[in-house]
Amino acid sequence: MRKIKFQMQVTLDGYVAGPEGEMDWMTWNWDDELKEYVTAITEPVDLIILGRVLAEGFIPVWEQRLSEFGPEDGAEKMVNTPKVVFTKSMTENLWENTTLATGDISAEVSKFKNQPGGDIMVYGGARLASAMIKNNLIDEYHIFVNPVVIGKGMTIYNDLKDRLNLKLVETRSFPCGINVLVYNPAEK
Repeated sequence: MRKIKFQMQVTLDGYVAGPEGEMDWMTWNWDDELKEYVTAITEPVDLIILGRVLAEGFIPVWEQRLSEFGPEDGAEKMVNTPKVVFTKSMTENLWENTTLATGDISAEVSKFKNQPGGDIMVYGGARLASAMIKNNLIDEYHIFVNPVVIGKGMTIYNDLKDRLNLKLVETRSFPCGINVLVYNPAEK
């Protein structure tokens, strides 16, 4: 069975975006160590899951980076890896190498997880991340804690009905100021 990994940038106070979706707080001057870490966790990935809102920015940005800079900084991996975009509103697929998923998230993700292949990476956005967490669909959390506090904003834990117990399996600090916390679901 394939492993579902989740990678999300958060503020020190746990927000994934500002109140209006702002993401200007993210640390983008990643050092080589963090870039190598991301390369290592994405290397076994052969499917990326995105929400529609994130996909609208994510896919074009990586395509532009690949055309401008070539395969540097993982652009080739991000463009060439097949993607599934969860959406309730799109009826027409706008991107190559991408499939739209409109059904029940648990059923759809279970289908992908049970297919042969490598790891699956979930990047979000916030609504997709919340649904994945709420439905216990994530096997490995990679939380990138940025060195900033914004005081208010969007969280990915609002939809939880029960406590989510996690087991810390790794911590890494990087020179750019980001700390990565890696969790697995705790056994009940």
